Amino acid sequence: MCKEDGTEDKSNFGGNSILGVSIACAKSVANSLDLPLHEYLSKNAREVLGSGVHQKMPIPMMNILNGGVHADNSLDFQEFMIMPVGFDSYRRSIQCGVEIYNCLKEILEKENLSSSVGDEGGFAPDISSPEEALDLISRAIEVANYEMGREVILSLDVAASEFYSDEKYLLGGIGKDFSSSELVSYFSQLITKYPISSIEDGLSEDDWQGWTHLTKDLGTRSQLVGDDLFVTNHKRLERGIKNNAANAILIKLNQIGTITETLETIKLANSNSYKTIISHRSGETEDTFIADFVVAVGSGQIKTGAPSRSERTSKYNRLLMIEDKTAMEYLGINEFK
Repeated sequence: MCKEDGTEDKSNFGGNSILGVSIACAKSVANSLDLPLHEYLSKNAREVLGSGVHQKMPIPMMNILNGGVHADNSLDFQEFMIMPVGFDSYRRSIQCGVEIYNCLKEILEKENLSSSVGDEGGFAPDISSPEEALDLISRAIEVANYEMGREVILSLDVAASEFYSDEKYLLGGIGKDFSSSELVSYFSQLITKYPISSIEDGLSEDDWQGWTHLTKDLGTRSQLVGDDLFVTNHKRLERGIKNNAANAILIKLNQIGTITETLETIKLANSNSYKTIISHRSGETEDTFIADFVVAVGSGQIKTGAPSRSERTSKYNRLLMIEDKTAMEYLGINEFK
């Protein structure tokens, strides 16, 4: 299909259409071989990624508070996530995440803040600063009787391209403008105050020099994820590796359009010690393919929204089924070691 499409960006047939066929073929072959989808995908993944890749359960990056373009509030940062890492099973980590999510809802209601949800199921209260969001989440973790930093760590999707203009980062919610270096310093302060172990799209996709600075300053303290920076694109990832920009990549299958090409991008990331996170899209369906895929490629992390709304929970539930049938290992915090 890629050959027939004839364009580099698959603009004739469209990436979603080609990916749909690619996924349908994979599911059909798995069914014909009477194999669970993750087992069939794992066999294919090892052919591309090498025999050292093994299946495992991923850490869920659970988006529990929304801002940016995903919510109707004043928060500039797009996603505030929890990662339940202090457990010996995926099932226990999901239980933790759900309990914190429910406690956050109760706190918001007691504070007379909206508990309506954004595009990915996270709550979207009318608050304006990242610290307010992180403090609310910290309270929810405490109320749910979990230990922040040991059992639960935090993750941000800043989506900085959305508020980048004329080489400045315009954070309207807190009424401040930042240069790249100033925003990096701000992230450093947040990491010092809160156990933030992952920052996605901390700077604009066009701010390559800033990304190099960010990675140099914070790359040993936090996972620095490129989403808009790389768009699952082999060439952009190569540029990032050359420029020492980021140390992890978000993988969205429909950005590149086929399973095979996605595996090639993961291979490039793995060979250069970049972590990979398999991700949903903001506009999602109830299809569970990425749940099998994240297990198959041994990524160790999945980003698929809040424990709310069926297009998000379907992936979490599929992973629970896989764990129940396979007793597959869950590395938790060891994923970052």
